[in-house]
Amino acid sequence: MQTVRALVSDTGRLQLLADCQRGIETLMVHKLRSLLTMLGMIFGVAAVVSMMSIGAGAQQQVLAFIEQLGVRNLIVEANEATNFQSFQKVRKTSPGLTERDLRTIRASVAGITASSGRKRSTPQKLVPRPQREFPEVFGVEPSYQQIAGLRVVSGRFFDAGELAGAAPVCVLGEAARAGLFGVKNPVGEYVKVNEQWFRVVGTVGPQVSSQTDVAGVPAQDRNNLIYVPMTSAILRLEDSFSWFKDEIDGIYVQLGSPEDVVSTADVVRGILDASHRNTPDFSLVVPAQLLAEQRRTQRIFQIVMVALASISLLVGGIGIMNIMLASVLERTREIGIRRAVGAKQSDVIRQFLIETVMIAFVGGAIGLVLGVGLSRLIALLAGWSTIVTLTSIALAFAVSVTIGLIFGVYPAMRAARLDPVKALHYE
Repeated sequence: MQTVRALVSDTGRLQLLADCQRGIETLMVHKLRSLLTMLGMIFGVAAVVSMMSIGAGAQQQVLAFIEQLGVRNLIVEANEATNFQSFQKVRKTSPGLTERDLRTIRASVAGITASSGRKRSTPQKLVPRPQREFPEVFGVEPSYQQIAGLRVVSGRFFDAGELAGAAPVCVLGEAARAGLFGVKNPVGEYVKVNEQWFRVVGTVGPQVSSQTDVAGVPAQDRNNLIYVPMTSAILRLEDSFSWFKDEIDGIYVQLGSPEDVVSTADVVRGILDASHRNTPDFSLVVPAQLLAEQRRTQRIFQIVMVALASISLLVGGIGIMNIMLASVLERTREIGIRRAVGAKQSDVIRQFLIETVMIAFVGGAIGLVLGVGLSRLIALLAGWSTIVTLTSIALAFAVSVTIGLIFGVYPAMRAARLDPVKALHYE
């Protein structure tokens, strides 16, 4: 019994190999027709892979940026007035974001492990003159290094004593260091910001930046920054517009446990609403919530991409069915001869399905290569971050082969149902 089963299995395997060989020969005989049939699959798969790589790259960049903000952190951003009328209206009810707000939060909120105010300014003059865009000055406290996860690569960060004395010291971000000093080690050198000289005491490693605003966090090159003590920024870098701005423009709070972030955010919002008399002159950013929302958005995006993949490849499937129907008419006599010499309907169906799947398989493989190449080209020319994932490759390829198989069933059934006698006399 086992011998009979083995013989049947070997016979079926040999028959399948013979059908595959016959299918390859048929496709090679009609090279142009086979290529035209594949085009729908090629461009469909390439479009799916390149689209998903662009989307995945953008999503990954935003996720990395939000994760860098810190899932245990809370960020308060001042909504500063952009014109004098708005400024007057806000000042009737709110003093703006102040150091008093920071002290109140520190005294009233439990579970804080680190906190820092921020005073931001854009210098009008810099020496040495930057090779690129002017860096922005961040006046922060020493604890900001821990909150933002800054990694000092040379020198050190400024300390509490330098903060208390409003010392003229600074730490450079990676892009600021490269723009001001090139490849030279800047530690010990001096930078003139407006009319004030600051001694460089350290540099920090690269940070992930966002090119667009993310839920209240303004777009900014977080590498092109000069960090100075907050007291130095307030006392040494005042200009003629300082009265028009809030005393500080940001507050960073880090908590001991990520589980307390949402409840603590409500407490901080209540404190600021009370001191600002419910004036909407600040935004409270909760990175943990942003991260959860962004991940939900990513899942929705992936579902949409699957739908787009199905639609784009559906067009390729229709093309395959049309060409295979034309092939059935063209090969009617061949089908009649095969049926006359003993081929069953299942043999004819298998033959046409193998050819269809081969077209979809080869078209999908070429589309994958083209899609990966397109995503790399887009990343190179546009400077976008693109990520070709195994999920996008497997999805596009699996859908292309499946659609080829589905759309090949009808032509195969139609070929198998031809009357052998009529097929032999078909001209």
